[in-house]
Amino acid sequence: MDLLVRLYALEPKLELDRRLADAGIVVRRVLAPEFALVVDWIKQEFGPGWASETTAAFARQPPSCFIAAKDGKPVGFACYDAIARGYFGPTGVSEVARGAGIGHGLLLACLLDMRTQGYGYAVIGDVGPVDFYVRAVGATPITDSTPGIVAGLLRYPD
Repeated sequence: MDLLVRLYALEPKLELDRRLADAGIVVRRVLAPEFALVVDWIKQEFGPGWASETTAAFARQPPSCFIAAKDGKPVGFACYDAIARGYFGPTGVSEVARGAGIGHGLLLACLLDMRTQGYGYAVIGDVGPVDFYVRAVGATPITDSTPGIVAGLLRYPD
């Protein structure tokens, strides 16, 4: 299922930003010299499909990929305009770092940047945790959106 987010209705969450900063977590846009490190990390943590989409996000100007880092190492990432224009994703947080608000921080960083780039809405495609996106950013389901843009996508064998 795909979800729709009204970007014009989003507000930054300063308390979340403070909580992440207090935990030593930095959320920011990727830089070109980090390309190999970030894409290799994503491939190892989440698989080659998401690494491919992140490569596309790095190619945008400015890059449409954000990372969360702690102690100089990636712990999460989020992209937009990777699989298609106006789409958020892929996104992931290392298992050991989950539960600290990193995913929420990355989601907001991307969506607020999309708004800055001129988008009024964002599509979150092929969603797993629907409830998270509904709570975090007021996302709403898009009727009849399955299988969506990934229909017919070539897949790696299991």
